[in-house]
Amino acid sequence: MDIPANLSYTEDHEWISNKTGTAKVGISAFAVEQLGDIVYVELPDIGSSFATGEAFGTVESTKTVSDLNMPLAGKIIEINQDIVDSPESLQEDSYRDGWLIKVEISSDEGADSLMDSEAYEKFIKDNH
Repeated sequence: MDIPANLSYTEDHEWISNKTGTAKVGISAFAVEQLGDIVYVELPDIGSSFATGEAFGTVESTKTVSDLNMPLAGKIIEINQDIVDSPESLQEDSYRDGWLIKVEISSDEGADSLMDSEAYEKFIKDNH
């Protein structure tokens, strides 16, 4: 399974590219695999702000609808319109082109609970 070492991960299977400044946020390949065929992604408006752990959107598959939760607090500065237009493309690449939002991080509260790739891989093995 692909778990890039340059990202940080949440227990809800979101990833974030940085812990300060501007960061991309997406969902892990494991989450995409568990969801199955993704048919719809709802993302927030640019300029919206969210707290750490707060739901910022949803991803809908043929199996379920899941909330997308913010890894770190911040303001949305860009959404990936390509994913909104073609949500199934997450199955091909949930990391490089599959990012969901770009956020300007406003607080590092919760940063210490983010996992590196090794811890995330262990978390998946221990909990799924």
